[in-house]
Amino acid sequence: MLRSVLQLLILALSYGALALGGVPGLRMNRATISLVSAALLIALGAIDLPSAWQAIDPQTIVFLLSMMILNAYLGFSGFFQIAMVTIVRFSGSPLGLLIFLTVATGMLSAVFLNDTLALVTTPLTLRITHALGLNPVPYLLAIAGATNIGSVATLSGNPQNILVGSFSNLRYLQFTQVMVPVAVLGLGLQVVWLWWLYPEVRSRQSCTLATLQPAQVQKGLLHKTLIVSGLMFLAFLLGFPLAESSLLAAAALLVTRRLKPERVLAQVDWSLLVLFAGLFILTRCIQNFDLLAVLRPWVNQPLPLVVLTTLLSNLISNVPTVLLLAQFIPKGADQLWYLLAATSTLAGNLTLFGAVANLITAEAAARSGQFSFWQHLRFGAPLTLLTLAIAYAWIVGQT
Repeated sequence: MLRSVLQLLILALSYGALALGGVPGLRMNRATISLVSAALLIALGAIDLPSAWQAIDPQTIVFLLSMMILNAYLGFSGFFQIAMVTIVRFSGSPLGLLIFLTVATGMLSAVFLNDTLALVTTPLTLRITHALGLNPVPYLLAIAGATNIGSVATLSGNPQNILVGSFSNLRYLQFTQVMVPVAVLGLGLQVVWLWWLYPEVRSRQSCTLATLQPAQVQKGLLHKTLIVSGLMFLAFLLGFPLAESSLLAAAALLVTRRLKPERVLAQVDWSLLVLFAGLFILTRCIQNFDLLAVLRPWVNQPLPLVVLTTLLSNLISNVPTVLLLAQFIPKGADQLWYLLAATSTLAGNLTLFGAVANLITAEAAARSGQFSFWQHLRFGAPLTLLTLAIAYAWIVGQT
């Protein structure tokens, strides 16, 4: 009896700490929280080590690792800088810059992991707005929102979609056909909302970006990376397994004379992989206790699923939410899988802590004292509610 109480207490404290993002008084992030919690649960007998290992989904881990390696090569080759610099040079005005940043970030986030893209585009946007003498906040908000909204379009756009792709029977092209309209409408709505909130971005006065330094490009590496990436996404569209296709692409890129493997592997977010592994184990422990059986009636209905996913995504983050709720959704319930993916992604815009991309842009803006939780909430809350309404109406209508 005492052991069961301790196990339940560890689970409760683990998700509480995950919601906070750390443990007060200790230097622990979400990755170490999940790993330490899993170790304690194994020690207390809530799950044995072989079962804990089997709880970790290899498809998800391999897919995520492979996409991180691909993103690292794209970054080293200069692809992200080329894309952003090229687009903003053609923007022509503050309003044009807002539109192009939103569209470009959204499109790139649909193809590559959104958190990585936020890391790359944030400093570039700060340099551009500084060179033009513009307020950086609306443009940083555009990046934060677009990385979330754009990434909803594909199974490779963000970690929670990768999870959905691993757990469901949805195919890449099938998922994209349903989700692209949600992303497009959401990005358009974001532009209109920022136009309303920040009058200074409405200007169509011509501006020049002559002071912006051109991107540094490694042409050979860029060509190879684009070819491999193109073949990988072709494999996705043809219905080949996501994990195996991305792993083969990563392996092809790692065979190179240009980059030391240490530099590439240093760009992999190992903390995120550890977080996923720990969360898989925590989720299996919850399944063993059958703690969430009360949620099953909610999860099997579209509207309650959207409400529950939105709340949990902003309490414990979207990845743990997907792991917790996925166990209740049958593989053939496509509509519910679409709603889970869309809601867990779009809900990331609700608060500053709802998505990592928000925190990346907020930290950059906070250094100049121009960004706050309430400032993001004023932008994110209405946008989230409207995009969720669009996603719900579209997905339910289509499926």
